[in-house]
Amino acid sequence: MKLITFTRKGIYCPQGKFYIDPWRPVDMAIITHGHADHARWGMKKYLCHHFTKPILHQRIGSDIECQSVAYGETITINGVKVSLHPACHIIGSAQIRLEYKGYVTVVSGDYKIQDDGLSTPFELVKCNEFVTESTFGLPIYNWLEVQDLNQKLQNWVLKNKENNKTSVFIGYSLGKAQRIMTAVEELGKIYVHYSIGKLNEAFESVGINLPDYTIADFRERSKEVEHEIVIVPPALLDSNIIKKIPDPATAICSGWMQVRGARRWRSADAGFAMSDHADWKGLLQTIKATEAEIVHVTHGQTEIFSKYLNEIGIHADIVETLYGEDEEESEKETIENPES
Repeated sequence: MKLITFTRKGIYCPQGKFYIDPWRPVDMAIITHGHADHARWGMKKYLCHHFTKPILHQRIGSDIECQSVAYGETITINGVKVSLHPACHIIGSAQIRLEYKGYVTVVSGDYKIQDDGLSTPFELVKCNEFVTESTFGLPIYNWLEVQDLNQKLQNWVLKNKENNKTSVFIGYSLGKAQRIMTAVEELGKIYVHYSIGKLNEAFESVGINLPDYTIADFRERSKEVEHEIVIVPPALLDSNIIKKIPDPATAICSGWMQVRGARRWRSADAGFAMSDHADWKGLLQTIKATEAEIVHVTHGQTEIFSKYLNEIGIHADIVETLYGEDEEESEKETIENPES
C-alpha cells in the first residue's frame, strides 16, 4: 500500500486528498513547522500544531484559513487518520502520522532528538514508511550536549566582556535565536533584530516564556548595545548593521560550524555548532527505531545517507523536493523592516 506520492506540488496523500508541506498552491496543506521552505503562501486551507499557527499568521498572513491541533490529537480526513507528533526541530514542529487500513506512514519534516529546552521533546513514532531529512547526514556531524554548547556560548560572552567587546550572535530568527537567548540570558542585556522580535511574539502568544529582550534600533550607531548581547539573522552578517554595532565580536551559530572550512566562517570571529536538525547519530537512531520497511530521504546529504542506509539493510530511496533550501534566503521576508 502507498499512502503518499511525490508530485510536482509536493508530498501528496491520494486517499486523504491533502498535501504535506507543499511548495505550490493546493486546496489542503498539513504543515510540519513554520520555516519558509516547509510553510508556503497560497494554500486554501492549512492544518498545523497549535504552536505553529501564530507563526504561520506572522509569516504568511493573518487572513489564512488555518486549523490547529494538539500533539497526539487524531483527526480523520477522507478516511485517513492524521495525527501530529513532536519533532523537536523548533516550537510546534511536528511529524505527520498517517494511518489507513492499518498501514502507517510518518512524514517527519525536519527534526532533532536533542531536547533544547524550548521545543517539545522528540517522540518516536513507529511506522511502515518513514520520510526523513538528511541535512547533516554525514559522520562528521555529531553535536555537543545542549548544556555543554550553552557553556561555550556563555564563556565566549564573558570573554568578550573582559575585552570590552559587544557579543553579536548570528542565528536564524525562528528557532536558533530563541535558543541563543535562553543560553545567555543571565550574562547581560539582550538586544534582537526586529525580525527576531516579531517571531518572539509568536512564542509568547502560546505561553512560552523567553528571556527579557529589547528590539534594537539599528538605524544609527547605538551606544545602548555596547558590550551587551546582540542577536541578528544570518542575512545581516555582512551588512551595514553589524558596522553600526560598537566593538562587535561576531559568532555564527549553525550546524555547519562543525566544519572549520564552512562557508562564511572567515567573516566571523567565532562559530558554534548549534543545530535544530538531527546529527548523524540522531538520524540513524531514529530511523532504526521506527522499524520502517521503507525510508524516503528528501533533502540534505541524500546520496551518501541513502546509500549508507541500504548498506546496513534499510531500504531507502532518494526523493527530490524543494525542502532544505538556504534558510538564510527564506528568512528575507522577515527582514523587511525600515529600521534595517
